[in-house]
Amino acid sequence: MSPRRTVLVINSGSSSIKYQLVDPDEGTALASGLVERIGQSEGHLEHKTGGTSTERHDPVPDHDEGLRRVLALFDEVGPKLDEANIVAVGHRVVMGGQAYDGPVLIDDEIVEIVERLSPLAPLHNPANLTGIRVARELLPDVPHVAVFDTAFFRHLPDDAATYALNKEVAEQYAVRRYGAHGTSHQYVSATAAEILGRDDLRQIVLHIGNGASASAVVAGEAVDTSMGLTPLEGLVMGTRTGDIDAAVVFHLARNAGMSIDEIDNLFNKRSGLLGLTGESDLREVHRLVAGGDADAALGLAVYAHRLRKYIGSYAAVMGGLDAISFTAGVGENDDIVRAGALRGLEFLGIRLDAEKNAARSKEARVISAADSAVAVLVIPTNEELAIARQAMTLV
Repeated sequence: MSPRRTVLVINSGSSSIKYQLVDPDEGTALASGLVERIGQSEGHLEHKTGGTSTERHDPVPDHDEGLRRVLALFDEVGPKLDEANIVAVGHRVVMGGQAYDGPVLIDDEIVEIVERLSPLAPLHNPANLTGIRVARELLPDVPHVAVFDTAFFRHLPDDAATYALNKEVAEQYAVRRYGAHGTSHQYVSATAAEILGRDDLRQIVLHIGNGASASAVVAGEAVDTSMGLTPLEGLVMGTRTGDIDAAVVFHLARNAGMSIDEIDNLFNKRSGLLGLTGESDLREVHRLVAGGDADAALGLAVYAHRLRKYIGSYAAVMGGLDAISFTAGVGENDDIVRAGALRGLEFLGIRLDAEKNAARSKEARVISAADSAVAVLVIPTNEELAIARQAMTLV
């Protein structure tokens, strides 16, 4: 019997590092953890394995130190990496541009390309690169693989990917729809096809967390997605506006005297649910709504309206609809949001089973009624497993 193979998956953010040691063959995580508040006065590291959790509360000055502490915890509480038969390190990279429609082995040239693409994902690619550089230094004898959030949307139809912007300007500055959360959308749409036993599905995937995106997928191929040049476009999010008239930028610059950086900060970090309700966490928004807060009630209504709008438009794009899947933190756990997103869509053949929708579970499941013409599912996303399995295709 061949020894178990594992992949160390690293998701390096601007002030955090998420990681998992994954068995891609069995689809299980042997260990997982999070280093957060990197560069702040007090850091936090949590490492989980074998049903136990180990925590540290010390300053973590940078990603280099953060990853060194992660490797030390593997050595201290297990599983020991030198005994884990790691065959690859998989790295989440948000922006791959037009260059990549699948995973790639990382070398110095790939690092340079990802760095050149950073202006298209200024909050994400630089942080992803930091994790890559540190991990390649600390684990030099293992192949490192980049898995891109944009890869699943690389072959969007031209009419979906193209903005009605001056053609020469768009080409010169690489302005098009790239999408994001592609690894999750690909995993969830494939899982829905398996559950329903069909490979010809016209389906919508709603990845709803603090960041949120929708995709339209026909027979396993993405035909549209809500995030655009950057992860700002589309659905209402925890702190991001989602869709907004571009002329709001001109209006605020001319009449409020706001700089481009101030507007960028406003749209990305001070808007969305936070800007509408004062809270970015939907659990808190629900609490405010229950207490009679009118702003929270409006914010939740705007949130649900945008979801319904995308469901309807994507059904039109695909010429019909067979399935809708909810995933990510909100999509998997918030029955109120799921019901709100589907309210009034019975004309599309959608019938939600209220009891199934309200039931809590960590399993993939169907929550539509027996007579629903459209299957509605809740599918926990597993981007780490998807990254690990994509990495394995190269090693």
